[in-house]
Amino acid sequence: MERRSSHWYDGDGRDAYIHRAWMRRGLPAHAFDGRPHIAIANTASDLTPCNAHLDEVATAVKQGIWEAGGVPLNLPVVSLGETQVRPTAMLWRNMAAMATEEMLRANPIDGVVLLGGCDKTIPSLLMAAASVDLPAVVVPGGPMLTGTFRGTPLGCGTSTWQLSEEVRAGTLSREDFLRSESAMVRSKGHCNTMGTASTMGLVAEALGTTLPGVAGTPAPDARLLEASHATGRLAVELVEADRRPSTLLSRGSFLNAIVALAAIGGSTNAVVHLLAIAGRLGVELTLDDFDRTGSGVPLLVDLQPAGRFLMDDLHRAGGLLAVLAEVRDLLDPTAMTVTGRPLVDHLDDAVVWDREVIRPRSEPLQPEAGIAVLRGNLAPSGAVIKPAAASPHLLQHRGPAVVFDSIEDLHARLDDPDLDVDADSVLVLRGCGPRGYPGMPEVSNMPMPAKLLARGVRDMVRVCDGRMSGTAYGTVVLHVAPEAAAGGPLALVRTGDMIVLDVAGRRLELDVPAAELAARTPAPAAVAAYAAPTRGWERLYVDHVQQADTGADLDFLVGSSGHPVGRESH
Repeated sequence: MERRSSHWYDGDGRDAYIHRAWMRRGLPAHAFDGRPHIAIANTASDLTPCNAHLDEVATAVKQGIWEAGGVPLNLPVVSLGETQVRPTAMLWRNMAAMATEEMLRANPIDGVVLLGGCDKTIPSLLMAAASVDLPAVVVPGGPMLTGTFRGTPLGCGTSTWQLSEEVRAGTLSREDFLRSESAMVRSKGHCNTMGTASTMGLVAEALGTTLPGVAGTPAPDARLLEASHATGRLAVELVEADRRPSTLLSRGSFLNAIVALAAIGGSTNAVVHLLAIAGRLGVELTLDDFDRTGSGVPLLVDLQPAGRFLMDDLHRAGGLLAVLAEVRDLLDPTAMTVTGRPLVDHLDDAVVWDREVIRPRSEPLQPEAGIAVLRGNLAPSGAVIKPAAASPHLLQHRGPAVVFDSIEDLHARLDDPDLDVDADSVLVLRGCGPRGYPGMPEVSNMPMPAKLLARGVRDMVRVCDGRMSGTAYGTVVLHVAPEAAAGGPLALVRTGDMIVLDVAGRRLELDVPAAELAARTPAPAAVAAYAAPTRGWERLYVDHVQQADTGADLDFLVGSSGHPVGRESH
């Protein structure tokens, strides 16, 4: 078959000469004899600490590609460190996807291996691969090993939220809190809880975009390098078979990912990422699909933040395939994987080795644990809540709003002893959506007011147009759409207004007469807190970003352009 790369390298003319000659820095002549050229889209970066080991993974992938007769080519791409970049990594997810898409299209490659780990890297890589539609396969970088502090396992992220609240409550000294810092991150790899990084690695496998069985392998585990080698070999096979995202990923693939998301108790961030990936492919997927498909799925994985264990326990207990085997009847049997076989075909040999970590279908951690989609006059386009991470007694609640117009306003007033707040109050934070921040940061899991912490309160209803970390927990309503900065009703809420949360009824209501709401204008402080960017990526982003209910992609990036490039470079 004719290779895409041959359009650069074949022939005896000047242009082909240039393309070959500049690559002859170790590549032998037979590298240009029709072998598939495979890019390794590598998000390794010292400033993305969870991905710092991916150069080692890339080496194993390279060996597999060479062994299978391909030519491996390292391609560093935009890397986003969730813990490092300000104001939020989500601001650049779409930029990373766009940059990767353009580099894959612009270069003489026939296929790509996608190396990701930290939260936004796998979503951005899959968005790019979907848009350029070259044969592609993911290698998830894997979680870190579990660290311990004073004999107690630490859940990366989750324990940070817990310990920091105990310091504010006065039950943990600041000295002990700081001592735990060196134990939190024990090894290379991303968060070891069921945060967004773990979720997206597992969801990538449920979609069919990884070698089955690899997602969730701990980053330091030698079996990750073995799987990376095998993935390199598979990448050559994908090119030979012309097995591309558009030929693999169907609506059934995404519904399978939603089933997996519920069964593992995955991050709410997967909602915006899956919607964005589907949008690049033209696959019909809506916010309501997460509720229809996932709401009745039982939570089977007992993992923080919804449970007790951590990611190396899940891998030891049998991994994602063992979980999916428990809910096999809920999966689309026709949805394919990069192996050329349906996902369900890879479940036949799956075994659960620890029934404490992976519960049987008959004894779930929670009987119905999928993401719940809420609607009402406070969220006309929808909002989401993760019941698995919420307090059951708060899933039906009515209480007065305590409103914060920005994250700075929250920080300034939350611990004020005179703040009029009690355990029944509903904390409302606005100005944190895609446009309002900009970038939709992980701030929805607002801390408890200090005076309530002192009284033993550890959860209360919170409502926000932003996101929260997948490692976080609590009764948090998030992704409220439209956001306040886009004219959503959240901008009209006033402190003291009654808010009604009814998760079973899928309602989020502001108990204010419609006529009064219609007469209100956005709070001046909320308007003052929003300053539209004037230049650069932030300006482009704010002008074109869509709302959370459709994936928060840029409007001009929805869909794909394929991989053809019509013009020569010289």
